[in-house]
Parts: sequence; C-alpha cells; structure tokens
Amino acid sequence: MPLRLAIAGAGGRMGRMLLAAAEADPAVRVAAAIDHASSPSVGQSICGAVVTDDVEALADSDVLIDFTRPEGTLLHLAACAERGVNAVIGTTGFSQAQLATVRGYSAKIAIVFAPNMSLGVNVTAKLVAMAAGALGMDADIEVFEAHHKLKVDAPSGTALMLGEVAAQARSQNIADVAVFDRHAVGGERQPGSIGFSSMRAGDIIGDHSVFFVLNGERIEITHRSSSRETYAHGAIRAAKFLADKRTGLFAMSDVLGLDTKR
Repeated sequence: MPLRLAIAGAGGRMGRMLLAAAEADPAVRVAAAIDHASSPSVGQSICGAVVTDDVEALADSDVLIDFTRPEGTLLHLAACAERGVNAVIGTTGFSQAQLATVRGYSAKIAIVFAPNMSLGVNVTAKLVAMAAGALGMDADIEVFEAHHKLKVDAPSGTALMLGEVAAQARSQNIADVAVFDRHAVGGERQPGSIGFSSMRAGDIIGDHSVFFVLNGERIEITHRSSSRETYAHGAIRAAKFLADKRTGLFAMSDVLGLDTKR
C-alpha cells in the first residue's frame, strides 16, 4: 500500500513541487493538500489533489511534509500529534522556544526535521564535519550562503546547520563561537570563532560554502542548488524513512545513514 502523504503549503512553489514529486513516485500517494485559509489555491486541484484549509484532512495521512513558516508548521504539528501523523519538517526560521516545541512533539510522533532536505547538502555536512575534525583549531572557519531576494531569514537554516556541524566536530558549542555581525563586534577575529555571512539577490535557489582557512592554504567546500526539486525528492525519501517509526526526532543524516559528528 502506498505511503499516504499530506502536503502543507500546497499552493506555494515548494508545495507544488512536492505534489508533482509525489505524483511521480508509485511508492506514495497524496492523501491531503493543505494551505492557509487566505490562499487563492484553496478549492483548486493541483496534481490531482484538491487544496483545503481544513487540518482534519490530515486524518487520512501517514506523514505530513511541511515547508511553510514556523507559526503554520507548529499548528500543523499540533494537529499531527493529535492524529498520530508523522511529519517531515523543512521549515526554517524557528526561534529557540519554537524549536523546543518541535522537540516536544517528537515524544508523540516521529519527525524528520532538517533545514535542507537536499541529499547533496547533507553529504556536504559530512565533509564539513570531517574537515573540521581533522583541522581542529588550526583553521579559521567561515560559512557563506546566498539565496533569492524573497527569503526572509538569515543566515539560512542550512548555513546554521553547517556551522553547527563544524562546531560539534571541534567539541564546541555553536552558540558560544558564532559571529553574525562583525560590524557590531569589531576588533580582531577571536580564535575558534565561526563566522557567518549572507547574500540575498535575484532568484538564487541556494548556495552554501564553508571555508577552512589556514596560514598559506585554504579548503572550500561548496554546494549549489539549481532546482528546488532536490528538496522535494529528499523530503519524500525522508517520509519513506518514517514509515515504520512511531516517535523520535531525526535528521537527514539519519535518513541517509550518515554520522555528521565525526
């Protein structure tokens, strides 16, 4: 029996890609397409699914895939927890309090929570962990990311994830070493710090680079996305991973069998 998926934000660009990817995969089927009440897509048929604003539609689903906004995602997670529906969350921009809420729901349902569902990005994270662990404090680490001009959060969730992976590999707490605004900080670079910088321009889908800079040499690990389809296919793979899970919080490294901590 195909895995039954619910797609949140179904009328948006990412939602439509998820619907198209699900339609093309015989191992899954779309059981619900959900969007907010003010969306012009409500009532329309997209890839054979009629979009609704009623979360009760989740009742016929096995897994929700959500790439919306933090507030909407939390509402959807509450509905999933009530109905025993697992969730794949690709939403970014959560506050620390909201992240704690997401973790709390993982005691009731199984959740794959990842700022980037791209298979390539998650292999990139493995490479970053390897480089950071091998080079240790000898390297200065900088994370750069570029996205389209409509993206609202910065740095991107993927950039933060890559920085956190690097920090963990050096036995650091990213909250203690992250530098987001050198204009505000001033002074020399602090040993062991990890810098972040962002660009918002045009229609860039997503570029991420991690620089490991030593005296006389540097390593650059870069991933570039040319299509959002990579996120959709990764999300569906994550949904399949949850098919036999009941509770727990997972990352794409779990889906892919990668250990990004070493």
